[in-house]
Amino acid sequence: MSSNGETHVGRRAVLGMAALGAAGIAFGASIDNAVGGTLTRLSNDLGALGALVPGADEFRIYTVTGSIPVISPASYRLRVGGMVKSPLELSLDDLRAMKRTRLVHYFQCVTGWRVPSVHWEGVQLSEILSHAGATESATALRFLSGDGVYTESLTMSQAQLPDVLVADRMIGDDVTPDHGGPVRLYVAPMYGYKSIKWLDRIEVSDTVVPGYWENFGYPVNGWIGGVA
Repeated sequence: MSSNGETHVGRRAVLGMAALGAAGIAFGASIDNAVGGTLTRLSNDLGALGALVPGADEFRIYTVTGSIPVISPASYRLRVGGMVKSPLELSLDDLRAMKRTRLVHYFQCVTGWRVPSVHWEGVQLSEILSHAGATESATALRFLSGDGVYTESLTMSQAQLPDVLVADRMIGDDVTPDHGGPVRLYVAPMYGYKSIKWLDRIEVSDTVVPGYWENFGYPVNGWIGGVA
């Protein structure tokens, strides 16, 4: 238990999740129930939330801090800065006034479990970057979560893919706190750990900074099935 009352994932839990994630990358969906179930039990036993969400097509909800941030949609702001010509601070209304993209795609966890045909809605990350005006020498993005701990990264070329969304709606409703709302990233062709929840800030730079789980052995380029 930390001084602020939050329960954080212990070293044993983190290493256990990392090992199971590596197994998921190696063996894919064939270890769905075994690995996903083990990770859920490990998470619950050692302080990380890893429960199934009833009525949400059996998503498993993980958090590395042991708690779910609850961020007011009215006060939410997404900050975009770093190597950009026009730093942005976008409210939820600002995002919803931008060009919208909808897609239906599965969500694949690195531990093996998958939720099929998830409806996603939001703004293409490339659209937001075009408003910010990334400089010519910018090659990477770093994402920071509202939980104050989790981070992720993409290259600039990955960020330009049409199925990478800054999402504010999923499963036919606003993104809930459990799922990373009010705004989260969704990177369709990559494992779920790349789709950072409670998206708070995007920093554009010329260097890829490995994210939270990459520091425990996950691939920086988390393509599903290892596709380059």
